[in-house]
Amino acid sequence: MIPGEIFLANFPFGDSAGMKLRPVLLLTGPVGSVPEVLVAYVSSVIPATLWTTDIVLDPADPRYATTNLKIKSVLRLHKLATIHQRSLVRQLGGVSQSVQQDVNDRLRDLLNL
Repeated sequence: MIPGEIFLANFPFGDSAGMKLRPVLLLTGPVGSVPEVLVAYVSSVIPATLWTTDIVLDPADPRYATTNLKIKSVLRLHKLATIHQRSLVRQLGGVSQSVQQDVNDRLRDLLNL
């Protein structure tokens, strides 16, 4: 597991205690003695207004073909979670080095690094 891979994972669901199986982008590899990973939320619901922290992943676009997502989705870099490695169900695909660089740049801007 390395940054840039996309997994199906049990992700915290809104403001309730439940979890929902959804795609996530790994932002870190496993960290800690009880391995956890930092992930960003991927949604098939594309908002009418995109934020600078949103990246539209369209599998019809060759830049995003390696994601192996079935439909156009949005990566929401302002929706982050630290989840246990065991919450990762299976790998779907990943993003290219250029997309990963875009992710890194947007995270730097978001976090003022």
